[in-house]
Amino acid sequence: MKVEDYRLIIQLQQYKTIRSTAKNVLISQPAITQRLKYIEEYFGVEIFIRTPKQLVVTAQGETILQHAKSLLSQEEDLYNELSRTKGEVSGTLSLGVSSLISHHYLPLILQEYIELYPRVKIDLVTGVSAEIKHAAGEYHLVIVRGELLQGYENIHLFSDPLYLFDTEPLEGDKERPFIEFKTDADYQKVVESWMIQQNDLNVRRTIKVDHFETAKQLMKTGLGMTVLPKSLITKDLLTLPNVPLQINGQPLSRETWACMKREIRTLPQVEAFTQLLESKLWKG
Repeated sequence: MKVEDYRLIIQLQQYKTIRSTAKNVLISQPAITQRLKYIEEYFGVEIFIRTPKQLVVTAQGETILQHAKSLLSQEEDLYNELSRTKGEVSGTLSLGVSSLISHHYLPLILQEYIELYPRVKIDLVTGVSAEIKHAAGEYHLVIVRGELLQGYENIHLFSDPLYLFDTEPLEGDKERPFIEFKTDADYQKVVESWMIQQNDLNVRRTIKVDHFETAKQLMKTGLGMTVLPKSLITKDLLTLPNVPLQINGQPLSRETWACMKREIRTLPQVEAFTQLLESKLWKG
């Protein structure tokens, strides 16, 4: 059995189906099916029961999965300890990053980092902040929006004020669609708290999209209004009607954090990346 085999059955448990696993780990479905068959033959038991909807872990499978997670954890601990003792900036840097940050800031930061430390391999997962926070323990460092992570070392990167945009005047009785995009509960709570206080805002909540860039483009075509953070506002948007979100005169913002466990920061590749983040002149 290879380490990759143990990692695969953990991924199958996580993603529930062979199809979803193939999509997320970028391995073909036939290859995964064949590999799972080999693993089950190796152990001589069924690890999963195949149902039309998902893979269900068997009792023997639970034992094997527990062993797999323990083995991978030991493997990572050994790798981290070796990285510390070598002291050089090399090895793997595992990152979980908010979609907005990965779209607008991360490419240039990673380009600079790799130029400085070409021996480091980057493992990167992006998604909405809630998803990244939920899986924070799987990464060396996460960059998330909203509330900071309890039990982690949190570095504040920037505040990102929120603005309501539309192609039509924001005053008046005309009902306008509100374009929402997939995000986490923290963001929704901030926007909801503001909208509740807007007695003169006539909103019909009928459009929900999967990405903030989609919401921005739909708003620009005149389909409705949307709330955008300052970091997404380009020069062409400044000509459109907009208003900052405020409560009692205080601007509403999204905070952005870099979070990691204190002991993980001692890894040279993590400390080097953290220092690079801290050196940036972040602008919301």
